[in-house]
Amino acid sequence: MQKRTVAAEFLGTLLLVFFAVGAAVLAADYIGVLGIALAFGFTLLALAYALGPISGCHVNPAVTLGLLLEGRITRRTALEYWIAQLLGGIVGAALLFLLAKQVPGLQTDGAFGSNGFADRSAVHLNTGGAFLAEVVMTFLLVLVVLSVTHKVAVVGFDGLPIGLALAVVHLVGIPLTGTSVNPARSLGPALFAGGGALSQLWLFLVAPLIGAALAACAHRLTHPRMGPAHLADELSTKPRPAA
Repeated sequence: MQKRTVAAEFLGTLLLVFFAVGAAVLAADYIGVLGIALAFGFTLLALAYALGPISGCHVNPAVTLGLLLEGRITRRTALEYWIAQLLGGIVGAALLFLLAKQVPGLQTDGAFGSNGFADRSAVHLNTGGAFLAEVVMTFLLVLVVLSVTHKVAVVGFDGLPIGLALAVVHLVGIPLTGTSVNPARSLGPALFAGGGALSQLWLFLVAPLIGAALAACAHRLTHPRMGPAHLADELSTKPRPAA
């Protein structure tokens, strides 16, 4: 086990949950949907620069699955990352819960930044719609991660499109499901929210993983491992057939 990489994934997921979910729990009335979406995007962007060179800054079991299916990490590394991410999400939610309890009148039962559908969705999205939304949103996020990263590490400006992608999916997804696209992000808050958050948790564990697997399949088609870096450039230089 690489202690540094596992510690980075644990700490990164903890901080993502504490600050980004914290924006929804503690500041939603002040910053709105746009502010929450930016909190998720900016937090991930900052973590990408801080932890990307160490672990790749997955901080998301779905991202780790995508990289595993792409053959960029081993099964053992993926398992270590998954454990660290889930524990980090739980600890981050626990710290946020302790802070929320210090705010007079703040309701945490049944909500607490957790994800949901049906009567727990702002637009009352049904189960099928929520499942589809989470699959497609995770597909976008993981496809961007796979496309802009080299091997595993997030380097240079790689974090910028990843952070933007996370912000975009939150702008779309917050009214629908609260936006998961990350099983670790969903697990921690649901444990402390209880009730409907726990009974609906299965969808936010399964759908993001399916979206990640589909993104890995799509990435192999658009970015073959032995293919040119810029296919459009290569095609533009080929002689055209005579008319």
